[in-house]
Amino acid sequence: MTAKYRPTRRAALMGFTAVALAGGRASAQAPKKGGTLTFLQGAEPTTLISLTTVGTPSLTNSAKTTEGLLEYDYDIKPRPQLATEWSISPDGKSYTFKLRPNVKFHDGKPFTSADVAYSIQLLKTVHPRGRNTYANVVEVKTPDPLTAIIELSKPAPYLIKALTAAESPMLPRHIYEGTDPLANQNGNAPIGTGPYKFKEWVRGSHVIYESNPDYWDPGLPRIERMVCKFVRDSGARSIAFENGSGDIGYRTPVALADLERLKKLPHLVFSTDGTSYSYNVQCLQFNFDSQFFKHLKVRQAVAHAIDRAALLKTVAYGYGTVSYSPIAPGLKEYHDPTPSPYKLDLKKAEELLDEAGFKRGADKIRFKVPLDFNPIGDDGRRTCEFVRASLSRIGIAVEVRAADLSAFSKRVYTDREFDFTYNGHSNLFDPTVGVQRIYWSKNFKKGVPFSNASNYNNPKVDALLEGAAVENDPVKRKAMFMEFQKIVAEELPDISLYSPLYLTIKNKRVREDSPTADGVEGNMSRVWLDG
Repeated sequence: MTAKYRPTRRAALMGFTAVALAGGRASAQAPKKGGTLTFLQGAEPTTLISLTTVGTPSLTNSAKTTEGLLEYDYDIKPRPQLATEWSISPDGKSYTFKLRPNVKFHDGKPFTSADVAYSIQLLKTVHPRGRNTYANVVEVKTPDPLTAIIELSKPAPYLIKALTAAESPMLPRHIYEGTDPLANQNGNAPIGTGPYKFKEWVRGSHVIYESNPDYWDPGLPRIERMVCKFVRDSGARSIAFENGSGDIGYRTPVALADLERLKKLPHLVFSTDGTSYSYNVQCLQFNFDSQFFKHLKVRQAVAHAIDRAALLKTVAYGYGTVSYSPIAPGLKEYHDPTPSPYKLDLKKAEELLDEAGFKRGADKIRFKVPLDFNPIGDDGRRTCEFVRASLSRIGIAVEVRAADLSAFSKRVYTDREFDFTYNGHSNLFDPTVGVQRIYWSKNFKKGVPFSNASNYNNPKVDALLEGAAVENDPVKRKAMFMEFQKIVAEELPDISLYSPLYLTIKNKRVREDSPTADGVEGNMSRVWLDG
């Protein structure tokens, strides 16, 4: 039987405007129009469109101008966005979407099925996660301007959940066709169908978006302007929330040490609404081309030296859950809670390093190695200092090496001039979309950020991941992911550390900011300011 969705007339008219005082919860107060929302971000994006990167700063900005086919409630159930109806064939290999009529890009050109077809193929080619999300796409048929049919060679049970604005942006074909998508200027000054039009990007300072007066959803957006300010210093962000110059930030946008103090301020609200679309796992990721970490025994020694519980307590102030697996605890259906086979054991770590041929020298040091960290969050340097202290106890001298996001991405994913790195990976709503990209040998692609940085290649892991990607039987699919987790826990392409608990912080005047599963990574068309 064909799975099918048709919105009720009332739901379609209301646009699913579930209201949230602290994110997405219902409020009886009538929304107000106008005003400027100041969105604090800790890092500057490398591009304003999440086509060639899944870096958090780009995800946050992208959906404001460039939308997706669907949005999702907190339980990851799909709702209309650019598509109003959809159906899935009984064999899971054909997805039909009816598109919203009379939608225009910001330059006045109509949005049609041709844009959908072009976007899907582009995502399959250049998007870090799209390479496996859309791996089975054979073609996208366009029988008429408002119908797009995605044809697959094999089922993709996760695909109906992958169509948010930030994850699968629908791009203007007429802007991208015939160009290099990596260099296309639409990433710097985006044209989309979204509720906000791009106004300006002042490098190192801010991006400004203005209300789209021709937006397809009448009455939206409600604010006149959104200013995304880049404030690298976490202390400065705390001050901005305190004095009211910052309205909202997400992924716990302040130093964790400041949280308890800020929670006492009556004008601030703290929420986890809008975080169910994406769970993260923080990890130490090894380069298998490193002269040190190409040796399994060295990686095992590092694993034996890391106390995850102590790291969570001291670095993350307890805001998270220890994870031994790259599949986050939040994905309960697939997460394996089995502890690492390499428990905390410094004596064993020393033995392994001796066996690997890295004995202590006269200075008691076995070798010196740089440790790079992803600068998107505020925990990177603190975690690296914890790792440095931990590894010093077994004779490994670590140099913590900092860089901005562009330099970090180039060093790790393009130049590959690194030994190991502290990084975080979004699982999203399904391991095929969020986890496979990190371990799939076919996703080792220089220049593509947040892909297989380790250069890990295990044919059995590839087969398990590829099998799970097309398996419709949930029991068999879970078994494949469980076996995958067991293998990577032993082979250690990386060391999973913990899954962070992220908070959105906002001024209480900010309403309806996170009514969907992806929260402020959504288009924020419904947000309004109470005063």
